[in-house]
Amino acid sequence: MAMMAALAYIVTMVSKGLPPMFLFLRYDPKDIVLAITGFIYGPFSAFLVSVLVSLIEMFTLSETGVIGFFMNVLASTALVAPAALIYKRRRTLKGAVYGLISGILTMTLVMLLWNYIITPIYMGIPREKVVELLVPAILPFNLIKGSINAALIMIIYKPVVETLRKVHLIPQSHPNTEKAQSRAGILLVSLLVLATSVLIVMILNGRF
Repeated sequence: MAMMAALAYIVTMVSKGLPPMFLFLRYDPKDIVLAITGFIYGPFSAFLVSVLVSLIEMFTLSETGVIGFFMNVLASTALVAPAALIYKRRRTLKGAVYGLISGILTMTLVMLLWNYIITPIYMGIPREKVVELLVPAILPFNLIKGSINAALIMIIYKPVVETLRKVHLIPQSHPNTEKAQSRAGILLVSLLVLATSVLIVMILNGRF
C-alpha cells in the first residue's frame, strides 16, 4: 500500500505539467493507482491511500491548501470506493466494469454538489457564477476525467496485478471464469472510450 501511495504521488506530480482541461479544472491520474489499490485491498485501503497522497500533495505540490485536500479526497473516494466495493463482492471483469461505471456517476454527482458549495469560496466568485459553470464545465470535466481513468484502469489493471503476483507482493488470484474474448472486448471498448474522451477535450478547448 505504501508503494501504491508513492506511485500515486509520482503520477500526480507528473500530471502537474499538464494544462487544465477546463478553466481551473486539471486532470489528475492518481485515481488510476487508487482504484487498483481498491481492487486489490478493498475500498477502505483505497481511501487511506487517497488521504495520505492528498495530504502530502497539499504540503508539496498544491496551491489550494485545505480546500484542495478536501476536494481531492472527496473526488477520489467518490470514484474509487463504489468501484472497489462492487468489485470486492463480484471479482469478475463485469464486476470491475459495473463498479467503475458506478464510480464515475457517483463522482460526477458528488462533485457537482461540492463544487456548488466550495468553488465560490475557493475562487471568490458569486454562487450564481458557479451555477453557470456546473453543466458546461464541471459536469463534462468529471464525466470525461472519470471515463479516461476508468478506461486506463481496465487497460493496465491485469498486467499490473499479474506483475505484483509474480514478485509475491500480493496473493494469488481467485478463480476467474471470464473468457479471453470478454477481456479483449473490454480492452477495445476501453481504448475507444479513452480516444473519444481525449477527442472531446480537444474539441471543447478549440484544438480540433
